[in-house]
Amino acid sequence: MTETASADESAVAKAQRELEAAGVRSVIGTVVNASGITLAKSVPLVRLKAFHQAGMGAAPVWHVFAIDGGIAFTDTITTVGDMRLKIGLAGLRILPGGRAWAPGSLFEQDGTASPACARGILADVDGSLLEAGYEALVGHELEFFLVAPDGSALETTPWVPYGATGLLDQSAFLDDLLSTLNHAGIPMEQIHAEYGRNQFEFSLPPASPVHAADTVVLSKVIVGIVARAHGMQASFSPLPFPGTVGNGAHQHLSLHKNGLPLFSGGSGPHGIRAEGGAAIGGIIAGLPDIQGFLTGSVLSGTRLTPGTWSGAYLCWGLENREASVRFLSEGQSNPHGANVEVKIIDPSANVYLASASILALALDGISGGRRLPEEIPGDPGRLSEGERQRANVLLLSDSPAAIIDTLDKSRLARGLLGDAAVDATVAVRRYEQRISADLAPDELAERFRLAWSV
Repeated sequence: MTETASADESAVAKAQRELEAAGVRSVIGTVVNASGITLAKSVPLVRLKAFHQAGMGAAPVWHVFAIDGGIAFTDTITTVGDMRLKIGLAGLRILPGGRAWAPGSLFEQDGTASPACARGILADVDGSLLEAGYEALVGHELEFFLVAPDGSALETTPWVPYGATGLLDQSAFLDDLLSTLNHAGIPMEQIHAEYGRNQFEFSLPPASPVHAADTVVLSKVIVGIVARAHGMQASFSPLPFPGTVGNGAHQHLSLHKNGLPLFSGGSGPHGIRAEGGAAIGGIIAGLPDIQGFLTGSVLSGTRLTPGTWSGAYLCWGLENREASVRFLSEGQSNPHGANVEVKIIDPSANVYLASASILALALDGISGGRRLPEEIPGDPGRLSEGERQRANVLLLSDSPAAIIDTLDKSRLARGLLGDAAVDATVAVRRYEQRISADLAPDELAERFRLAWSV
């Protein structure tokens, strides 16, 4: 046995002892596929070693399971073949009810990474950043609606957007959520009642890209567990109820090189350094190409409208919530330092692919020496059409067909994340479009209200 193999055996044995002492009986491993849905396998604790080293079988169609339970076959993803779902021991966390969770990655039978494995793609992009000398940190925000077990709206008292009412009315749920997240090692930064009735949002601290995305998946699992314990479900649909606000899944990004932040300490606007400006320029220039990874579902476009703080305008600005890229400067009120927030992302996105595509665009902007675009300091919606044209401020597409067609044809997206990720995403999203073509907006929202729930 090699020294590495021996260390791995010891790590497995140590983890198993600790989990057993904590009362864990089974371990769940999850992956997120191109539809943005969370898939899982579970083993009894005594099978922890096999789950980690050999993995559990998973058909290639796991990549293209759709939100209605159908399968979006492609030329290369068929019923033939097998993969292995392996969990990472470092990510093991304890859940209620004698269970533990760990992030999973998908591998081919020969041990190589599956080319469509979203977690593996994000790890590769982060590796490229590190190799180029850049360290990325990503912070996530999660929005969700509490709904009845069947997905219908809850009967509640009057709702005050961002008010104390929702925090008090759902205090038992929120207390249990905070406790369960803490027990799993997730330090929630804040939570508040959102604009929509029975909608909440909480923020997670910045972390390395893969770890941050893993934490999002675990957080959604925990939200689902706690909601069920209180006789509810949590909807992570981009638009659970027509005529009101949707759910966002905003991502905050900061970059450092040689310990120095790229978004502060420089001579550019708000202290942005030249490489930080190039990163922002790369993100803005490439957002239309990779939008299918961020807002590609059949419900995404209904959320992405001006005036809803969804970032529908392709531009950037300091604390500008109507811009697709909102800049947050460093200062006493921002202890994590300067960062950019990509606002258009919604919870139907695969969180790993969303992070990977944004980070890849940032690195592409730096490598290509892009310039920081002109800042849009106010609401782009208040500019005339001519003023927006002169400022080169575009309105991002809200058409699912157009968004996915652009992704399919994008050399940039394929070059950054690979054909496998693009083809799987295009396949599941076009499948969604076919099955929902005859549905009215309210029917669409109702049918898929729990599609991205965990």
